[in-house]
Amino acid sequence: MKVKVAAKINLMLDILKRLDNGYHSLFMIMQSVDLYDTITVDKNNENKIIIKCDTEGVPCNEKNIVYKCAEAFFNAFGITDKGITITIEKNIPMAAGTAGGSADGAGVLYCLNKLYETNLPQKKLCEIGGKVGADIPFCLVGGTAVCLGTGVIVAPTTDLPDCYIVLCKPDQDVSTPEAYAQFDSLNRVRHLDRISMVDAVAAGDYEKICSLCGNVFEQAVEVPKRPHIKGVMRKSGADATAMSGSGPTVFGIFSDKENAEDAYNKLSKKYDNVYLCKPAKQGIIEI
Repeated sequence: MKVKVAAKINLMLDILKRLDNGYHSLFMIMQSVDLYDTITVDKNNENKIIIKCDTEGVPCNEKNIVYKCAEAFFNAFGITDKGITITIEKNIPMAAGTAGGSADGAGVLYCLNKLYETNLPQKKLCEIGGKVGADIPFCLVGGTAVCLGTGVIVAPTTDLPDCYIVLCKPDQDVSTPEAYAQFDSLNRVRHLDRISMVDAVAAGDYEKICSLCGNVFEQAVEVPKRPHIKGVMRKSGADATAMSGSGPTVFGIFSDKENAEDAYNKLSKKYDNVYLCKPAKQGIIEI
């Protein structure tokens, strides 16, 4: 079985507090974009989880989030025949704040639910995925959604109005645990206008959404190229710019396609990982 899984951006990301278990309570407005990895899951006769991927740096063992998702699925049902082969075709950049690994994990859960005919509702799949990674529930749902807590509460909302989204990942990886540690070390945090953002998203108010986009990680995570990338996007006519997730990827939102293409072309001359996207209405598409 083969699916396409979508990358995501955070139109808003605010961290409310650190929980007793070490995790954090989050407020996020998440958005799927039409940049996809392809996940293929087939049964094999070797009774083990095999991962195949040609992209350098992707672990093809139990360290990969797709392996952890498969294990979590099998354990949830007491399935002993774990003979599957997962093939990953990467397009979403890694360690970028765009949920590349989480999207892949969501795709595996989706496929296993079909292959093993367990017929789990999406909510139950989200519960399994949420125990593996905070972004997996959203990646299963996709579209535009308010996400709360550790990411397991996903409330779909009004689709983002039609626009163009440019993603640019500088040559830097950001460790999510390190990003949270840096946030926890801040003495003062400027929190975002969450209520106004919810109202704007629900109303599909493009201008208001763009005016409220933000990410508190920008106060904690150092990305030296971020000001330059934002500057190029703004000069090209971006209506909003912000960092996605814990970074380092920066996105710009454009109402005008020519402006988006201008930013894409300029950034592509300096950075290797630049993408011109549109909002996607779902996180997983069967092929």
